[in-house]
Amino acid sequence: MQGQRVLVTGGAGFIGSNLANHLAETNDVIALDDGYLGTPDNLDEGVEFVEASVVDEDLPSDVDALFHLAALSSQKMHEENPQRGARVNVEGFVNTVEQVRRNGCDTVVYASTSSIYGDRTEPSPENMPIEAGSGYEASKLARERYAEYFANRYDMTAAGMRFFSVYQGYGGSEEHKGEFANIIAQFADDLANGRPPVIYGDGSHTRDFTHVSDIVRGLELAADNRLTGIYNLGTGESYSANTVVAMLNDELGTDIEPEHVENPIDEDMFVHDTMADATKMHDATGWEPQIDFEEGIRRVCAQYQ
Repeated sequence: MQGQRVLVTGGAGFIGSNLANHLAETNDVIALDDGYLGTPDNLDEGVEFVEASVVDEDLPSDVDALFHLAALSSQKMHEENPQRGARVNVEGFVNTVEQVRRNGCDTVVYASTSSIYGDRTEPSPENMPIEAGSGYEASKLARERYAEYFANRYDMTAAGMRFFSVYQGYGGSEEHKGEFANIIAQFADDLANGRPPVIYGDGSHTRDFTHVSDIVRGLELAADNRLTGIYNLGTGESYSANTVVAMLNDELGTDIEPEHVENPIDEDMFVHDTMADATKMHDATGWEPQIDFEEGIRRVCAQYQ
């Protein structure tokens, strides 16, 4: 993207700020954020910051493209307050898209979730049967349906991106997420500071960990190629929590055993394994991950060395 006026909601958060900073190199970028999981400290000087909520009226809507990443982005947040989750994730999406649409914007790229695939040790394609097992997943599925409506009714392009376990580490803009940061960032910070990382259960659960720089490239490509529909962004490889700790110990030169605790998440809501099938995104845009897991681990640990 070049020479575009762009709105990134959730733009001061982890993924949003990485996207906003990248796009601002060649575009006029507005990062809108309410400060819940984001901070303007994450943004470069070239990004215009607007403190507001996606449910507000009179959002900055005179834009060429909308990247809608704002969300209550965990099951825990939704279980604590389902009404707020629906307002932010569903109403906030509809409100923002409608405002930019009325101002002439016809390009929307938005965050969905891979959580709806449930437990999968095989790669999950976009067309597999899915269902909502939590309020968080229900809100993201509703977002996908409203995007379908905007595309069909108003001939907009609306690409929903299902992210798989995005990470960067506390050396980037992930630290502000605290307990909601990816386990890689949390485990690395624990080990580097002499603390045993806490693992839920036996640590055999696996995730498809995707570096944020690959996510940013995928989001930009979705807009560049004016995609509509649902697309996975993930590596197609998975690693267990135990393996993550072992690799971090090796990279940091530490030898700290993790602490295993009883899983506090209900068994029927805990996703044990995830793995992406990103064939559809690759076929549409040529996207594929550039940061392998070993390199990602090195980048996460670099700030401590």
